[in-house]
Amino acid sequence: MSIRLYDIAHSRAGDKGNTLILSLIPYEEKDYDLLCERVTAEKVRLHLKSILHGNVIRYEMPNIHALQFVCSQALSGGVTTSLVMDTHGKTLSYALLEMEI
Repeated sequence: MSIRLYDIAHSRAGDKGNTLILSLIPYEEKDYDLLCERVTAEKVRLHLKSILHGNVIRYEMPNIHALQFVCSQALSGGVTTSLVMDTHGKTLSYALLEMEI
């Protein structure tokens, strides 16, 4: 059985130059281990493959029950040079939550 991330977690997005930073936080602490098990850096990279053109690094933050994904080459050059509509990548947190695990 698969579920979409938006059923068990929420996400925030941030940027630094051409790097996108996505957080993934479960609504309930009990789901943190499930996220750690099923939401790998490689799966995030594949899920967002049309947007991400670099590496994805996952950081686990067990003390606050959250995951952070640092995605390089993800924002078409960054805020000051990109011509895309969402230069900060804020909508990509919603794209991540569409992922099935």
